[in-house]
Amino acid sequence: MKSFRILFLAVMLPVAASCNHTSPEVSWTSSIGHTLWRGERCGLIAKLDSDTGISSLKADITGIPFAEARFLTYVTGDILEEKYNQCGWRKNKKEWDSLRVADRIGNETAVDIVPGTPQPVWVGIKVPYGCKPGHYQGVLKLRGHGMRTVRMPFGFDVADRDLPAAGEHTFHLDLWQNPYSVARYHGVEPWSEEHFRYMEPVMKLLSDAGQKVITATIIDRPWNGQTEDAFGSMVVKTRHADGTWTYDYSVFDRWVEFMSGLGIDAQINCYTMIPWKLTFDYIDAESGQTHFVTAPADSPEYKEYWKPFLRDFAAHLKQKGWYEKTCIAMDERPLDAMKACLAVVRESVPDFKVALAGSFHEEIQEQIHDLCVTSREPYPDEIIEARRSKGMVSTYYTCCAEKYPNTFIASNTNEGIWMGWYALAGNFDGYLRWAYNSWTEDPVNDARFRRWPAGDCYMVYPDGCSSVRFERLAEGIQDYEKASILRKEWKEAGDTVRLQALEAALDLFTIPRLGEEGPEQAIAEARKALEL
Repeated sequence: MKSFRILFLAVMLPVAASCNHTSPEVSWTSSIGHTLWRGERCGLIAKLDSDTGISSLKADITGIPFAEARFLTYVTGDILEEKYNQCGWRKNKKEWDSLRVADRIGNETAVDIVPGTPQPVWVGIKVPYGCKPGHYQGVLKLRGHGMRTVRMPFGFDVADRDLPAAGEHTFHLDLWQNPYSVARYHGVEPWSEEHFRYMEPVMKLLSDAGQKVITATIIDRPWNGQTEDAFGSMVVKTRHADGTWTYDYSVFDRWVEFMSGLGIDAQINCYTMIPWKLTFDYIDAESGQTHFVTAPADSPEYKEYWKPFLRDFAAHLKQKGWYEKTCIAMDERPLDAMKACLAVVRESVPDFKVALAGSFHEEIQEQIHDLCVTSREPYPDEIIEARRSKGMVSTYYTCCAEKYPNTFIASNTNEGIWMGWYALAGNFDGYLRWAYNSWTEDPVNDARFRRWPAGDCYMVYPDGCSSVRFERLAEGIQDYEKASILRKEWKEAGDTVRLQALEAALDLFTIPRLGEEGPEQAIAEARKALEL
């Protein structure tokens, strides 16, 4: 008889195997630790560990029609240590201290277990609307060649409450999409029918998490090609001999219509008027060749390039009915450059909305409709409230600079849940991250990248495969929604006991405390407060 053992895991650290295949120590449970609402989704993880290997392992769920079992697959990542200079260029991959993490929620129907390497199984649960409240009990069945069939019971409770549909979430989720990465990975022509077909399952995952913003590019290489796949311009600008301009918005329109059709339609952020390299593309009408203008934001050449475009673009957006939800967006730009850019925008189209992900500049914040700051930067509560009263958006972001909280391959996956609660504790409207699917060369197998920590560039995988990291982030967003709804109800009812318990739990969500004790305790206390 082959030797094997099984654990059933709920909220947990990444399932990782080091280069010598040692198994991590993990805790386990057969139930979800909090009550689910209708419309809520979450995941448990079972881990099968065989000493001799098992072939053609299959997983099935019985008893709960709205639960499914999928295998987690391992991806190569890197270890988060200061010596790697998280935001800088890195050594050859072979010289890195690497590890293998079970992160990708795959679509394989059967897998073979390598002896000594744990095989995790993701049990995904999505409670349907109309589901009767009460306790639900299911069984995960694992079977394969060389092992006896294993049946693992699990259970959870469903409340008589409805979570708003993802498109109705109040949480402002802004994960930047990279359509060019999808085209390269699948070897298809950008903006072809095949391209859109491959993008649909990837972007549907994002829509199902409550994404609000469409990431659009209005110049070529707004980020200097920092990722495996550089962003192109979705607008073709043509300059004629007499100095006039014409603009082709066909790609931009198709992209916005495609994303809107998936339910991502609250906002359009257009990058950018201040790229990292102040170079702007256009087509010369006579030669048909691409030319470039290099100009700082306070120069006459800059105005000559941008003013006619902004006016024409605004007119086009108004014709399409998109003007009110469109922002000209900037990324981590200094104050002087922002001031010069804003002056050009106001001269051209005075009420054009602007977005900025970067430092908090108090003297211009009233001109920034969508202002996102780093997780560790103060964002005064009174300013957030004043902005909210005007319909403006105030969020926070993480990137390569924050070792925690984050969504790297090596991160504690519960930090994704923690970040949803941190948004509520900090009075933020939501969360931004610079890369949803800027895939590496071989994202399914190797998440390491030449510049950023593994996982920094993407949160999901090709063909619509999610990740544990992304699913935990989605859980945190759901917690934000549930807590916001209950807090409002308790305030209206004058229920000070429950309000005080929730506020006490929210006080636990500080970055120093996260660094000291991890995310689990704060999450547990906050979820407990919702069920008093």
